[in-house]
Amino acid sequence: MSLPPTLDLGYSFCPNDTFIFYALHAGRVPAPLPVQERLEDVQTLNEWAREGRLPVTKISYRAYFEVMDRYVALRSGGALGRGVGPLVVAREELGDLNGKRVASPGNLTTADLLLRLAYPDALLTPMRYDEVMPAVARGEYDAGLIIHESRFTYQEHGLVKLMDLGAWWEGETGLPLPLGAILVRRDLPQEVQRGLNAAVRESLDYAYAHPEEPRAYIRQHALEMSDEVMQAHIDLYVNDFSRDVGEEGERAVRELYRRAVEVGAARPSELPLFVRE
Repeated sequence: MSLPPTLDLGYSFCPNDTFIFYALHAGRVPAPLPVQERLEDVQTLNEWAREGRLPVTKISYRAYFEVMDRYVALRSGGALGRGVGPLVVAREELGDLNGKRVASPGNLTTADLLLRLAYPDALLTPMRYDEVMPAVARGEYDAGLIIHESRFTYQEHGLVKLMDLGAWWEGETGLPLPLGAILVRRDLPQEVQRGLNAAVRESLDYAYAHPEEPRAYIRQHALEMSDEVMQAHIDLYVNDFSRDVGEEGERAVRELYRRAVEVGAARPSELPLFVRE
């Protein structure tokens, strides 16, 4: 196939993504092709991936399972870990969430899948992730499913934590929780796929080696987040799995995929989950 002069690279406004991709965006590390940033919220990126709109994109693992025929995950740049799970919050303690109205950050998010696995009869309504807490605080929903920096700020909205879905997953499986991956289109040449994997890894290494340099870029996209929350977000979601998913991370992704297939949220496939190095 003929290659475009640049590759559109989609990722979120969140500090973990802007931290990881700063050096690649700024040309501080080499890449097989120049990249052009496309920043959007994760649910928009998930929906775009269904259309095959971007050649390289951040995506929820839940959404990845729907587009595996078109995309393959890079080993670098993703979000997996322990203690990183989505939270369920409400104005008061509720108990069993089955039958309860729950605001969700999107039906293609990993958070949404986890809640469906834990409470199959919860009544989920999708919306932008930053609209979830205000909607719950206004009493429009019984509970809300929160991701990203919301886990650090929900108390400011007068909400209490009902459940940590990451802790639930770890208790169920003993594995780290897969949240998001960086995908590349399978129709790109394998040398480009491998080159992008290496470029993302080098971009992360650069950010670690020069932690002050990306700060203005991160701050530019961090909405009203305080510096303390911004750094806590990076510390929580960027870890060794971000550099390489590793064998344990692969096992975690396979288990999440198996459970998604089991409940009809994904189709069985024999395609490889990750780019071969």
